[in-house]
Amino acid sequence: MTAKPVLNRAQFHTSVAQLGDLPYSRAEIAFAGRSNAGKSSAINLLTRKNRLAFTSKTPGRTQLINFFELDADTYLVDLPGYGYAKVPPAVKAKWENLLSRYLQEREALVGMVLIMDARHPLTSLDRQMLDWFTPTGKPVHILLSKADKLSNSEKVLTLRRVKQELAALASVTVQLFSSLSRLGVEDAATVIEGWFAQGQPPAALQAAE
Repeated sequence: MTAKPVLNRAQFHTSVAQLGDLPYSRAEIAFAGRSNAGKSSAINLLTRKNRLAFTSKTPGRTQLINFFELDADTYLVDLPGYGYAKVPPAVKAKWENLLSRYLQEREALVGMVLIMDARHPLTSLDRQMLDWFTPTGKPVHILLSKADKLSNSEKVLTLRRVKQELAALASVTVQLFSSLSRLGVEDAATVIEGWFAQGQPPAALQAAE
């Protein structure tokens, strides 16, 4: 099985640099992750569009919130990568304010997909994203990306450790993922589609069928 049709319809809609420019939305799911964790590759794989999300070799280059429309007023949202060490402190502070306020205040946001490099999961910045978002009570699904870089035994141990460390957070689920080997793409697509099904009004669901 592959990513479901609603995800396949994703197309670029707009980019914004401040909260006041966010478009009207009935429902949206945000993708967040440390720079170079594989966020853009995950979005491209799930939507089956190789160049939908821009993949940069320069951490922190994407400074905007990018909206990809699935159906009318329904979006995947690509948040700026974090962990950028080479940007000025003022720029870093601006991005962090943008991310924290968006995650805590955006009513249309029905869930967050958090991408972590499976070799280096749960960094302090990953935990900060969880601290900002989990108090909303909305679900988080963690993709432990680049899992193809781990041995089978390392996959098992890493998944177990991350689940154990986050066991107290009832709204958080975790899976292994690899854009290269396509590991976990079906499971991730199912979670995302399920969130949209729960987060949209009946009219939107009928239009998506």
